[in-house]
This record gives sequence, structure tokens and C-alpha cells, in this order.
Amino acid sequence: MSKKKVLITGASGFVGYHLIEEALKANLEVYAAVRPGSEVSQLSEFSINYVNLNYGDVQQLKHSLEEQQYNYIIHAAGTTKAKTEADYNRVNADYTRNLAIAALESNINLEKFVFVSSLAALGPLKDLSAKIQDNSPPHPVTNYGASKMLAEQYLAELTGLPLVIIRPTAVYGPREKDLFILFNSINKGLEPHIGRFKQQLSFVYVKDLVKVIVKALTVPYVHQAYNISDGAVYDRYALAIYSKKALNKKTFKFHIPVFLVSLMAAVMDFIYANSKNTPALNKEKMAELTAVNWICNINNATADLDYSPAYNLEQGLMQTIKWYKLNNWL
Repeated sequence: MSKKKVLITGASGFVGYHLIEEALKANLEVYAAVRPGSEVSQLSEFSINYVNLNYGDVQQLKHSLEEQQYNYIIHAAGTTKAKTEADYNRVNADYTRNLAIAALESNINLEKFVFVSSLAALGPLKDLSAKIQDNSPPHPVTNYGASKMLAEQYLAELTGLPLVIIRPTAVYGPREKDLFILFNSINKGLEPHIGRFKQQLSFVYVKDLVKVIVKALTVPYVHQAYNISDGAVYDRYALAIYSKKALNKKTFKFHIPVFLVSLMAAVMDFIYANSKNTPALNKEKMAELTAVNWICNINNATADLDYSPAYNLEQGLMQTIKWYKLNNWL
């Protein structure tokens, strides 16, 4: 019996790597969509097929999909760092809609289209008394989050699409590069915090995330969106506490006033204004870093997707930092 085919977009990224690994475990034939010139040496260990998609052209996308006759599509491609609202919307929303329209109009037997969105699409809560629900009214605080919500709204209009939306909170794990900046700082003995206000944060270990994404391919539910975290509530110091434990480090802990970090972010935006790159700290990121409540309810994912996170933050960080050390990142 031939294996079912899955197209994974964003395959060269952090989550993409782990998605490929999980899809292969599920005995799927994997087609990895990567941009020309993308670094894919890390994928050489996998027995997969590579494809190049033109997300700007629905007809070319239809041809590509029909050529391979995919059973499943996991759309994890997108950008977390762009210069303008228009750039975010083009890559995260318009390209998503194009791929979905192509999937709907193609002559393929598509069983599921899983869109990897973000909890940022809904945005954080302004107080500590509640949780972000799967159907919470969206209030994104960044252009990135707004572009992901726009993509969700586009997809909702395509009623014939066998759609499931997965909205992960902050994802960490081996190969992740943004939170790694904090781990690297702690490894050097420095533990910075922004302000002193109360925060409730949520996290998900990448291996738990990709397991539920692949599981979503085979559930009977469609046009459902699921918030994904490890189900726990963490205060603003938890990430540093467990990182120090995993690294066996003591740190100099200090708090930087919010206005000062905001000023630094504005300066970084100015410095990078004419660069194609975007700094790790910018005004966009500040809105997420200073939000007070990122806790989400995962009950529906538990019920519908049989989601049962295997890692809490302490366990996941132990595995993550072990990988960073083995691979000479730390």
C-alpha cells in the first residue's frame, strides 16, 4: 500500500524541521516546500522530496499540487519579521489564501489543509483573570499577529476547504533562534527582564506542537481552530529559572525599565531601516513582550485532537539546552 503524501511548507524553518521528522514517523511521504537558496543542509538526514512553490501565482500552485496529488497540506510557511504591514500581509495572508484557493480548485483528493497560525492572531489579554479561548475576539497587538488573523479570515471564506487551524503560543526547542538569545545571555551570567509588572506566559515544546499538527491531518473535524500551549501557567521569571537550572548557572538578575527598552527598540528599528534584515528587538516585538497575559485554554485540542503535552517548560528546556550544548550553540 502506497504512503499518503503530505506537502509541508516552511520546511527549512525551525518548526518545519520537526514537522518533517514527525510526518516521517507517521509513515507519510513528505514533500518539503523550500525557497530557492534556503539553507537545507539540516534536512539531509531525512528521506524527503523537495519542491519549489510560487505562492504568488494560483495557476502555478494548482499545477504543482496536481502534479504530486497530495493527500494533506501543512502550511507552516510565513514570516515573523517583516518591515511593513503590507509585507506581513502579503507573505502570511495573501500567499496562504493563494495556496488554499489552489488546493480547493485543483483536481486532487485533499483530505486536510492544516494552517499553522499563531496565538498572536488573537492577541494577549489585558488582565490576569481569564484565558484566551479558541473563539476569543481577535485583538492582535502586532502586524504579524494581524496578518495571521487576516489569513484565518481568508481561509474561513473557503467553506469547501477541509481546514484545521493550529495556533501555537511561544514555541521553543532544538534549533529555535529567538528565545535562544535569552538562553545565551543566561549562559553568560546575565538575566535581563523588562519592567516589573505581573505577567502570565505560556509556552509549548516543539515536539508537542508538531505531534498535534500531524494528528490534525486525520481527525474528522474541519473549520476548527485550536490554541496550543503545554496547558500550564508561567510567571515572568519561569523561563529564566528553568534555563538557569538546565544550564547550572547563577546569574546577575536585573530589570530594565519598559520606556528604556522601548527606546532601544525604536533605535534598532531606525538602524535597520534600510536593511533587508529585522532586529530581534523592535517596536513590533515590544508589544508582545510587554503584554500581561498569554495564557490559553487547550481543552478543545485535548478533546478533538487527543492532545496531551508530554513536556512542561522545565522538561522541555532540559531537552532544548542539552541539544544546544551538544551542537555547540552554547
